Amino acid sequence: MDYYNYIKSFHLIFVVTWFAGLFYIPRLFVYQIEASQKPSPEKEILGKQLKLMAKRLWYIITWPSAILCTIFAIWLLIINPFWLKQPWMHVKLGFVVLLFIYHLVSHKYYKQLQNDTCKKSSSYMRIWNEGATFILFAVIFLVILKSSINWIWGIVGMLILGVLIMLGFKIYKRIREKNPEA
Repeated sequence: MDYYNYIKSFHLIFVVTWFAGLFYIPRLFVYQIEASQKPSPEKEILGKQLKLMAKRLWYIITWPSAILCTIFAIWLLIINPFWLKQPWMHVKLGFVVLLFIYHLVSHKYYKQLQNDTCKKSSSYMRIWNEGATFILFAVIFLVILKSSINWIWGIVGMLILGVLIMLGFKIYKRIREKNPEA
């Protein structure tokens, strides 16, 4: 069992780098969409650079991190199968499934933007960017609090977080409308 903490450490490292990629890729999507609306030659110069940045982030950091995170998680569950009997772990794994769905939909948007076929707005991508945040909050609270979590307060907290993020988004949108450089 000496190696358990090493496996857990690698799992957490790749959780962090996976989320880093999932937090940043929608921001690049926002910039790509906004760059596509600029006049030439700015549109082409920015578009090319942003596509390259997205490609490197997606294939060098985000996808490998997702795969390695999953490998180390499975390894941890093989070592400690009793975790699979815990109700909080079932909920956590449900959120992990949501995270993979989020990742795969982000991959679809990535491909569309690389091929200049994405029909989503930059505002939509700003909201999409918050999906990984919700999943991260849910998973962290589940892992730390485990079965002691009060589900009703957890749901209320997530709804309040969602409302606060949406309010922040609306306020920032108004600020940007008044000052596009903000």
